[in-house]
Amino acid sequence: MAATRTLTPTPPDSGLAPIAGDRGLPLVGYSWQVLHDPLTLARRRYELHGEVSWLSAFGVRLVALLGPDAAGVVLTNRNRAFSNSEGWTYYLGPFFRRGLMMLDFDEHLHHRRIMQQAFTPARLTGYLTAMNPSIATGLKTWTPGAGFRVYPAVKRLTLDLATDIFMGGAHLDVRSDQINRAFIQCVRAITAYVRTSVPGGRWRRGLIGRRVLEDFLYEHLPSARDRESDDLFAALCRAESEDGHRFTDTDVVNHMIFLLMAAHDTTTVTITTIMEYLGRCPEWQQRCREESHALGTAGLDYADLSALVSLDLVMKEALRLVIPVPWLPRKTVADTEVLGHFLPAGTMVSIGMHFIHHMAEYWPDPERFDPERFAEHRREDKVHRFAWVPFGGGVHKCIGLYFAGLQVKAVLHQLLLAYRWSTAPGYQAPMDYTSIPVPKDGLPVQLERL
Repeated sequence: MAATRTLTPTPPDSGLAPIAGDRGLPLVGYSWQVLHDPLTLARRRYELHGEVSWLSAFGVRLVALLGPDAAGVVLTNRNRAFSNSEGWTYYLGPFFRRGLMMLDFDEHLHHRRIMQQAFTPARLTGYLTAMNPSIATGLKTWTPGAGFRVYPAVKRLTLDLATDIFMGGAHLDVRSDQINRAFIQCVRAITAYVRTSVPGGRWRRGLIGRRVLEDFLYEHLPSARDRESDDLFAALCRAESEDGHRFTDTDVVNHMIFLLMAAHDTTTVTITTIMEYLGRCPEWQQRCREESHALGTAGLDYADLSALVSLDLVMKEALRLVIPVPWLPRKTVADTEVLGHFLPAGTMVSIGMHFIHHMAEYWPDPERFDPERFAEHRREDKVHRFAWVPFGGGVHKCIGLYFAGLQVKAVLHQLLLAYRWSTAPGYQAPMDYTSIPVPKDGLPVQLERL
């Protein structure tokens, strides 16, 4: 670790402390550690500097916030000093520009109110009804046997579900792999070392992926505007604010690219994580299966969701152990402070959500898979308002959190009824944090049809 230095002088007589930290290696800073071993990096910095410190990564100096108290200051953002847009734009700007989480303050609230129409209980009920047969069809294509790779199979399934539910069943045909690859290119470009369009570079591939997604959505936009249906694409085309404003074609495409990514990429991580831990813990797998059997239905109804108590506990523990978005970026737009430390305007901030979920101060034996943490008699997640934050917090809390939970449970319910699976003794997935956390080996399991 490089020599400790303060980030910037504090204003005279402010009573605020400067932020200590270091830049790491020349040029790359701590980029490698962020991508390959973020939890060890966060623990070392927390032990050395506490909840607030600075470091360099991906070509920028940023302040790392490593604890629920520091995270709470930024997520609640009471003085509007932290910009969601300017933080995310550095990483996502060219690829997911003007998605909902790329907007700020009044504009964000305006778009969120319109978009909320797509996530009402009535809409969610309709999505679930449409989702069930698509899940059944997708799971039938899985091939039982040793070495079945979970991650790519789940990713293909969730992409198909996203296009079915969000686009009225727009058929991808031979372009399915192309669309999937485009999403991967966009997401992986987020953490590119070289953040310019160099031929063959990750950033350039992300820009190409973005164009593929735009072309696909603009091609289907006219039919979405014309049809009377309940899919999200059509709903965004028809959505209208209280004062009569509607989304432009560009708004609709921008929001669709972001939502399609969020609806399948992050959900894929959670389903994959659940499958790993249920493969390692057959007693929990059987407990979840028995609750699904007790419902006596192949496809879930909306009213069935609350009956899957064990699966709900498993899902929450999976989201704790492997949070789909490990860091949340922000940028200060005014001088401010966090826990007595001075942050000048223009400071990049990164909230260590993954680290919070692994802090022994809040989660006893944090690396152990223990779904009972979330049971009513324990509720370890209630020890601090920001101890469990898989969907963020404040006004930018994920708008699709209920849809995500619904989709995860719908897939796992049918999966538990159709298959049994197990991992090799002692197996633990080797994780790649290049973009979102995924198993490098695809998560091989022994898959058996029931």
